[in-house]
Amino acid sequence: MAVKERLRGWWRAGREVARRDEGMTTSEYAVGTIAAAAFAAVLYKIVTSGAVSGALESVIGKALDAPF
Repeated sequence: MAVKERLRGWWRAGREVARRDEGMTTSEYAVGTIAAAAFAAVLYKIVTSGAVSGALESVIGKALDAPF
């Protein structure tokens, strides 16, 4: 009977390990990568637009011309 109980416990432990969901699957990595690339493209378009580019140049110019 003790062997049977040990086997049953081993079997339960194996099933619990197999059921664990750790990390992302390949499809989740693919969707995450596409979303990150799309976000980067949108951010690039915003930063390289005329208004944002002018504002950044103004801020950098003021910082460089600041008296010490």
